[in-house]
Amino acid sequence: MLYTDVYNVFSLILPYGVVLYFWCEGGSVPLSCGYIKVITANYGRTDHTTCSTGRSLHQLSNVDCFQETSVQVICDGRKSCSVPAVNSVFSDPCVGTHKYLDVSYLCLPFSKSITDTHYHSKLEVGKMFLKEVITANYGRTDHTTCSTGRSLHQLSNVDCFQETSVQVICDGRKSCSVPAVNSVFSDPCVGTHKYLDYTTFLCLPALPKQDIS
Repeated sequence: MLYTDVYNVFSLILPYGVVLYFWCEGGSVPLSCGYIKVITANYGRTDHTTCSTGRSLHQLSNVDCFQETSVQVICDGRKSCSVPAVNSVFSDPCVGTHKYLDVSYLCLPFSKSITDTHYHSKLEVGKMFLKEVITANYGRTDHTTCSTGRSLHQLSNVDCFQETSVQVICDGRKSCSVPAVNSVFSDPCVGTHKYLDYTTFLCLPALPKQDIS
């Protein structure tokens, strides 16, 4: 379904649940859903008709206007975000052309997993889907997780963080296995009983490129 409103916002629902949004130069619209995963984003102009009302032929003639945007950085993994379609945010890729911000994204649920030290964490989804890790930490941030049979000394340090390579190992794969051991992540807090804590998007469709163009 395609619609427009007083803010010159257009949206279209594509296959696989992809949402395509356009908003005209000078406008802003909040994206909001479960968790946002931006697929493509461009600030510029690629056709003569989008956001063309009241514009001169000169302002619409350049349809080879592209500007890589920071929408992914601003919005990925968030429940909502708002990005204004203005030159001060993206710079001006084609002076004199009336531009618009074109964003396609998925609304995704998420799952959280905890893996105790010395165990493997296995992430696996269906054949048509990929996983994407949002955050991952090997360490300890509370006193109760994976605490059974552990001494107070082993649980006392709750400021133990180690950025992990789970993203590198698992992003974009249909399945992966990650052991929660010091030999993989190094030891961020010697003497503390650690766990691997990661949040992942669930079932990110493996989209054919032509379906989101």
